Amino acid sequence: MRIGIVGGGQLGRMLAQAGAPLDIRFTFLDPGSEPCAAAHGEHLQADWQDPEALNTLTATCDAITFEFENVPAEAVERLAEQRPAFPPASALATARDRWLEKSLFRALDIDVPPIARIDSQTDIDTAVSEIGLPVVIKTRTMGYDGKGQKVLRGPEDVAGTFDELGGVPLILEGFIDFDHEISVIAVRGRDGEIRHWPVVRNEHRQGILHCSVPQASHPLQAQAEDYASRVMNELDYVGVMAFEFFVTAAGLLANEIAPRVHNSGHWSIEGAVTSQFENHVRAIAGLPLGETDRLAPCAMLNVIGAFPARDAVLALPGTRWHDYGKAPRPGRKIGHITVLASDDETLKTRIAAVEALLVNDLG
Repeated sequence: MRIGIVGGGQLGRMLAQAGAPLDIRFTFLDPGSEPCAAAHGEHLQADWQDPEALNTLTATCDAITFEFENVPAEAVERLAEQRPAFPPASALATARDRWLEKSLFRALDIDVPPIARIDSQTDIDTAVSEIGLPVVIKTRTMGYDGKGQKVLRGPEDVAGTFDELGGVPLILEGFIDFDHEISVIAVRGRDGEIRHWPVVRNEHRQGILHCSVPQASHPLQAQAEDYASRVMNELDYVGVMAFEFFVTAAGLLANEIAPRVHNSGHWSIEGAVTSQFENHVRAIAGLPLGETDRLAPCAMLNVIGAFPARDAVLALPGTRWHDYGKAPRPGRKIGHITVLASDDETLKTRIAAVEALLVNDLG
């Protein structure tokens, strides 16, 4: 079987690595000359919407998926006319647009922070007067790792914001009092079966994910699973989805979804019975889903912008090194390190030891 992946970054690379033991081969559609996934399959160098490339993908592949949500939904829709393409284009279109995403949450009775749709500077002024400061304002589409957004803390920050962010459709979100951020990764098969990995506690630095730690138990695991399942069923979703939440005194507030394998699930490669990558491949291929239990206390730390000394990291007990084959540059995720331990206290010690070696350049 051959699966086509729109995108050739590290997520596509890890999907191919997970699919190899299943004797599944991969073709990557990516406009780059040397995407890091290309070493693990065939590479079609073309624009996401190039008609000839899309035709080649459907002619040579049995099923199609994508590795990041900046792929145009129209391209996935076109592919789905010829081959099974998952997640569905409608799910991609929803997840690409933060306003549509939050509107879906509210329609499914999933709590969200105060929000406002922004199409002009006047809309910003009105929303700030109604919601109050501070707020964060984001582009409705594109943008990640803290890009395409601005925090408004005082009146002096408000003026000119619409033009500053490009004069494009925006969403404004009120700040909320939360204890910590979590995510839950879930997978839904073609037959509608859903499985969830343990809730992951996330730490961000300068808007970029720094560390993810799956929890042995979390008081809001059931609520997170329920919310994720509501969204996946509503979208008739197939594949892996990540759902990010703020943990508040009243429960969970939904932040956003990612219609793909996700950075906060990388720990599952060594730390779960079945990784997010293997289960995504299984779902796309129509295979039975694997178990999602955590195997041991573990964590994932991102390598951003610059590599630490590999030998020093690997000399630490319980570490696993993942190099994405990408050139270092400030703010770029170029790898990650998984840390495993026999108990939570040992895990904390080992995380600190790895952190002492990181030389992350966040840009």
